[in-house]
Amino acid sequence: MQVVDPHIHLWELSTHHYPWLANPQTSFVGDARDLKHDYLLADLLRDAEDAEGIEVLKLVHVDANHDPADPVEETRWLQSIADEEGMPNGIVAGADLSADNAQAVLEAHAAFANTRGIRQILNVHENRLYDYVGRHYMREPQWRSNFALLKRFDMSFDLQLYPSQMEEAAQLAREHADTQFIINHAGMFVDRNSTQGYRAWREGMRLLAACPNVAVKLSGFAMFDHDWTVESLRPYVHETIDTFGTDRAMFASNFPVDRLFATYTAIWNAYAQIVSDASDSEKSKLFVRNAERIYRI
Repeated sequence: MQVVDPHIHLWELSTHHYPWLANPQTSFVGDARDLKHDYLLADLLRDAEDAEGIEVLKLVHVDANHDPADPVEETRWLQSIADEEGMPNGIVAGADLSADNAQAVLEAHAAFANTRGIRQILNVHENRLYDYVGRHYMREPQWRSNFALLKRFDMSFDLQLYPSQMEEAAQLAREHADTQFIINHAGMFVDRNSTQGYRAWREGMRLLAACPNVAVKLSGFAMFDHDWTVESLRPYVHETIDTFGTDRAMFASNFPVDRLFATYTAIWNAYAQIVSDASDSEKSKLFVRNAERIYRI
């Protein structure tokens, strides 16, 4: 099975600063202390090589919450790896769009050949266990003004948020119809123990799917389902694909974060089993072609 993996992270602790790994904590995602070690391209490729029958064609690196004081250094480092090794083929860089220097940061990222987009984590939740950022960036005038710069630099936006934020995000997507949005981790359905929570996720995803410039990554399921099985993932995968269609959905590993609860083999084989009855053309889109097209790699 050939795959393009559009959501991986690399880090080198001896040469770069990642605040969340400098003082790792246990959270709903898992125990970050188990991630406090270098994870380089060779490590990712080794995990992929151990995945029998899975051939990784291309990779997209998504910002690993690198030092917010110098987000461009992560892109510089990744581009040097890509120039030497041929991967990652695409880089989704980190930037704080609420900052006064946002334009300069975007311009610096854009100078690197493999930069394709920006991710700024937006997850805010009333339960502190799930809250990432503690503020509603999408409601801030300066953030919204700087968001418009993405089009100038031909950048997409990786949208990491919770269902409660999806209505606002859909409005943002409508306002910026010429910017490509990619939802991370199937919308991070965190409030999964209630009918109301499921409904919020389902309806929020449908609002976003109504925007033709929004795509979705089927990834990160293990963060919320540590004891996952193929059957526990199946309804979320099917609902997401039904909502966005096979032209705007793509599978991804979220390695090495999901490595806390799964091997590379297990994740990709689970995806393959869940969509085993799809056509060859649909599988090609979900595993390879959509990622290549949407990330322009």
